[in-house]
Amino acid sequence: MAKKSGGRLVSSAGLVNYYDSEDHRAIHISPVAVIIVTAVIGVAVFILNALF
Repeated sequence: MAKKSGGRLVSSAGLVNYYDSEDHRAIHISPVAVIIVTAVIGVAVFILNALF
């Protein structure tokens, strides 16, 4: 029987392990900013749909 290498869980069926990284070059966006931007875009689409 094959052994698991490194003692880590084997990802299968499209499951991926995500880890927090401390990469300072990455773009950091707060969750509150994402919610505000999506709400503004949603309201804009709703108003434009009502007008046209």
